[in-house]
Amino acid sequence: MKVILTREVKSLGKIDDIVNVSEGYARNFLFPRNLAVPADESHMAELNKRRKIEAQKGEKLLEEAKALGEKLNDKQITIKGKVGQGSKLYGAVTSADIADEIQKQLGVKVDKRKIDTHEPIKTIGIHEIKIHLHRDVTAKMQVEVVGE
Repeated sequence: MKVILTREVKSLGKIDDIVNVSEGYARNFLFPRNLAVPADESHMAELNKRRKIEAQKGEKLLEEAKALGEKLNDKQITIKGKVGQGSKLYGAVTSADIADEIQKQLGVKVDKRKIDTHEPIKTIGIHEIKIHLHRDVTAKMQVEVVGE
């Protein structure tokens, strides 16, 4: 019997997967727990409609990420930090600091979890960072750290 999963089932698959299971398993386990629905015409039409909507949302998010990537690509921001001996900072410049400065200097809001610094920035100078805006879009920026 073919069923469409409405929730992730560890041994079967993910949401909206179409799987083949025995009738007893579907009738006695999956259906009473609302883990699956039969793969009949009405449910298949609903699944196709949901997939089309998800594809449209994905395309819209990709376009927004590309536009944001063009704004951020090859830009440079400046961050001030307290300097100790030589060119070492007292603390490190975090991705939250970078996200705040991007918003202040460029007027673009970026999630701090999407900023990749490779390693903590602990020295003054120019450092290159990557911002993962979408799985297909990555922007490269430069962060200049100067002493106060």
